[in-house]
Amino acid sequence: MKKTILILYFLLLGSISWAQDFDKNLASARTAYSAGKLEDARFAMEQMLRDLDIAIGNEIMKMLPTKLGALEYIVKNDNVTGGSGSITGLFVHREYGASPKSGNIEVMNNSPMISSLSAMLSSPIMGGMMRDENQKQIKVQGYKSLLTKNVNSDTGKTGYELQVPMNNTLLTLRMDDTNEGEITSLANSIPLAKIAQIAQ
Repeated sequence: MKKTILILYFLLLGSISWAQDFDKNLASARTAYSAGKLEDARFAMEQMLRDLDIAIGNEIMKMLPTKLGALEYIVKNDNVTGGSGSITGLFVHREYGASPKSGNIEVMNNSPMISSLSAMLSSPIMGGMMRDENQKQIKVQGYKSLLTKNVNSDTGKTGYELQVPMNNTLLTLRMDDTNEGEITSLANSIPLAKIAQIAQ
């Protein structure tokens, strides 16, 4: 009981701290803008958007499975970053298991990679030019996706990477020592539409 109360306390403290940072950056942006200090206003807005990306990333983290098949997630390796104003926006990373069987899920938005992957999946000409015997297009929950097979030259075991572009968001699922049926089944257990909606 004490442990539960302590956890709730720290969660509440974290959300209060985040709200204070957000409000502080918003006030700084308004003050700088009113004073005509546009560069300072932009910096405060970028900080505010970065904090917002992190809050959204934390919500996405709650939607990710705590198990990937039989693999438990590694709590200490969960990572959420926000990058508004840079090349990418939010980035979420969760790891599962340990070698020789391990996996991870990554979610990122606003990456240039999403556009090129989406173009390749939607254009038969580009898809045909980039033909690789270890890659194939599949649909996961209605999303066109790219499945890539990787064989580890040291162990001879097969792993897969599944990339699912959803509007401006890319979810990547990687797993070692697996098969196509398992990784597809695991991808179908992830709430892709909800993740895409919140990551917008």
